[in-house]
Amino acid sequence: MAHNIDPENMFKSIWEFPENIQEALEIGADITLHNCYENIDHIIIAGMGGSAIGGDVVSVLENERLKVPFQVIRGYTCPNWVNKNTLVICSSYSGNTEETLSVLDHALDKKAQICGITTGGELAERLRNLEKDVVKIPAGLQPRAALAFSFVPIVKLMEKAGIIVPFLDEWIQTTIHALKKIRENYSKEQDNNPVYQLAQKIKDRIPVIYADSSTMAVAAMRLKGQLAENSKILSWFNELPELNHNEIVGWENNSDLFNRLFVLWLTDSSADHERVQKRQKISRAILQEAGVGQISISVSGNLFQERFLHMIHYGDWLSYWCAILHGTDPSPVAKIAYLKEELANRK
Repeated sequence: MAHNIDPENMFKSIWEFPENIQEALEIGADITLHNCYENIDHIIIAGMGGSAIGGDVVSVLENERLKVPFQVIRGYTCPNWVNKNTLVICSSYSGNTEETLSVLDHALDKKAQICGITTGGELAERLRNLEKDVVKIPAGLQPRAALAFSFVPIVKLMEKAGIIVPFLDEWIQTTIHALKKIRENYSKEQDNNPVYQLAQKIKDRIPVIYADSSTMAVAAMRLKGQLAENSKILSWFNELPELNHNEIVGWENNSDLFNRLFVLWLTDSSADHERVQKRQKISRAILQEAGVGQISISVSGNLFQERFLHMIHYGDWLSYWCAILHGTDPSPVAKIAYLKEELANRK
């Protein structure tokens, strides 16, 4: 059934995540910087959607190695504190993302140090004309399916610039191998595939995705985006402990709607904060008493970094199977295309 619904082969794009990581590593190894990046005291990743999430992934994977503030900007402008000691990495898969191009202008005005990651487009042309460094990545994918080409080059670019001594090379090959093994099961349209089973449970509900802010929250945010773009269904996510200070109280009124919701707990018992694990347990009990459907998702891996990318891959497959079960082609994003067209007509 899946092949008939998926003519642009999103299946292949998700399946090739491990190979994409390997190819991105090779691109990263070949990066040659023509500019010096000195006295960097802040790093900004400017991007939107699938291009921005790469920066979030880097913030998790290299958290212990980042010695300066690292921020992902989704919008048109830089923070006011940006100056000559700020590195602004403009990430746009197409190279034509208007928000990212606007940040480029703003960063230039503030005399920031600037470089970019893209397949081409206006971003590549402008950066080359400005004699700024550009890392070229392969074209032909949906931006959300190009995650490997977003996060790996950022790490390697910062390594080549002397900003970090990354941990990536110490664990990434083991992770690539592990992802190749787990996809064998996750890719099967069968009931013994746990991801396909879960897709059957949530496809007609609104998933609510919860995770520890210090571990799997970025994976939760990624899953929300993938459910929207691939599955064409709404979901929301929130982080612990923050949701325990407000959102948990919302599970009271409108209880007649609770059967339309389903909570996904993205957990990591080896990395989630000890107090957050206690909060998860208590929160699950509160939701159980309210009659809310829920499931805790944890994945395998010796290192947290491996488990984190495993969770992202799990979520990508989950969004794919939700699309297929809805009879929906996961690739087109018609509403985004319409928005871009209308914006272009209103300049």
